[in-house]
Amino acid sequence: MAINVLEFEKPILELEKKIEEMRKMSDQLDISNEINKLESKINDLRKNIFENLTPWQIVQLARHPERPYTLDYIFLMTENFVELHGDRRFGDDKSIVGGFAELGDQSVMIIGQQKGRDTKSNLYRNFGMPNPEGYRKAYRLMKLAEKFNKPVITLIDTPGAYPGIEAEERGQAEAIAKNLFEMSKLQVPIIVVIIGEGASGGALGLGVGDRVLMLQYCWYSVISPESCSSILWRSWDFKEQAAEALKLTSQDLLKLKIIDRIIPEPEGGAHRDHKQAAEILKNILIEELQSVSKIKKDKLLDNRIKKFGEMGYFKD
Repeated sequence: MAINVLEFEKPILELEKKIEEMRKMSDQLDISNEINKLESKINDLRKNIFENLTPWQIVQLARHPERPYTLDYIFLMTENFVELHGDRRFGDDKSIVGGFAELGDQSVMIIGQQKGRDTKSNLYRNFGMPNPEGYRKAYRLMKLAEKFNKPVITLIDTPGAYPGIEAEERGQAEAIAKNLFEMSKLQVPIIVVIIGEGASGGALGLGVGDRVLMLQYCWYSVISPESCSSILWRSWDFKEQAAEALKLTSQDLLKLKIIDRIIPEPEGGAHRDHKQAAEILKNILIEELQSVSKIKKDKLLDNRIKKFGEMGYFKD
C-alpha cells in the first residue's frame, strides 16, 4: 500500500529512496557501511522532525489517509467481533460501527466512528460524520453493554457530526446531548480513545468516560483549525495560527487535564505500522480496563462526574 507523504516527511522519503537504490547495487558493490550511515541519518532526521512538529502538522498527521481507522484497530486488537446494526428508530448509520468483541480475556463493547479509504467507501461511511441515528445506535449498544455488565470502549475519529438539514430535522443536537447525559451515568466502565480527529460535539457524543486516552499525533477540539480561521479571520489562510491557539494536541490537552494519558505511536506515526500501533493500544487498553474494573460502581460514577465537572475550572 502506497503511503501518502506529507510535506514535512519528504526529506525522509528522499533518503529512503536513496537506500533502496543502494540496496539494488549491493549485489555488485559492498556498500553496507554507506547504507548503515544513511539509515542512522534517517532515524536522526525522523526523530528531529517528529519531536518538533507544529500543531498544524499534527492535525495533518491525524488526517493521514493511511492512518488506521476504527475497524482496523478492532480487527487487529480484538477477536470474535460481532458488529451490531441500527438504532431501532430510523436506520443503520454506517459512519458509526460497534459490537461485542474479546480484548485479551475480557469481553467488551467497542464503538467508534469509521471513515472510508476512497471516494466510494467515504460516501458509504459519510466521511466519518455521524447522523443522529449513529449516536442513537451508539447509545443502544452502550445500554446493551450495561445490561450484560460489559465495559465500553469508544474510538473517536471524526471531522464532526453531519451538519446537513436532514440530520437537524431528525434531532442531531438531542441525540448528542442524550449520549452525554446517558454516558455520564452508565453503570459500567467507559474508556474513550481519540485515534485521529476529535472535532466538536461529533467527537464528544462518544467522549464521556472514566479514562480519556489520546494517541500521540491526534487532535481534539471544539472546532477545526480551518473553521476557527474562517470565523476569526474570514479566511482559511490562518489555520496554522488557529491550530496553535486552540491547544488541540495531546500534549496541550494532557496539561489542561482534558485527557488522562497519551498513547505513543510507532516511529513516524500510526500510519507507518498499523500492527504495532494496534498492539500498543491493545496493551494500554487492557491495563486501563484492569484498573477501572476494580472501582466500585457508585465510586466510578462519582469519579466520572467529578472528572468532567472540574474541566475548565481555574483559580487565579
